Amino acid sequence: MRRGRRARGARRGAGLGRARARPPSRGRAGRGVGLALAVWGALHPTRWFIAWFAQNGYSWSGLFAAWRANPATTGLMWDATIAAVALTLWILSEVRVRRNWEALAAIPATFLIGIGCGLPLFLFLRTRPLG
Repeated sequence: MRRGRRARGARRGAGLGRARARPPSRGRAGRGVGLALAVWGALHPTRWFIAWFAQNGYSWSGLFAAWRANPATTGLMWDATIAAVALTLWILSEVRVRRNWEALAAIPATFLIGIGCGLPLFLFLRTRPLG
């Protein structure tokens, strides 16, 4: 072996008493929080949409116009849209690697309900044990 090179398979810092990092806990409590946030993310915003429809009538064009009523709401609409697209790409890449097909349910939840439901639902489905 030449000077300055490690033997094959030897790791730098091996045997120095370094603690191994533990994977994050994915217990029942964490899954319960994810599910609770997904339910809250579905119910709470829906309450406001129902109130808006009750006040303005059932009009999708009116709803889209309200989302573009001023620069603040337009910015929030684009922020949520970009986050939803990014979440969708993350879900697709995770499903491709982990073969966790149930996680695909978070995509329609994201676009039909909102990212406040889709993201916690994906995290809930992502932490389930794969068998």
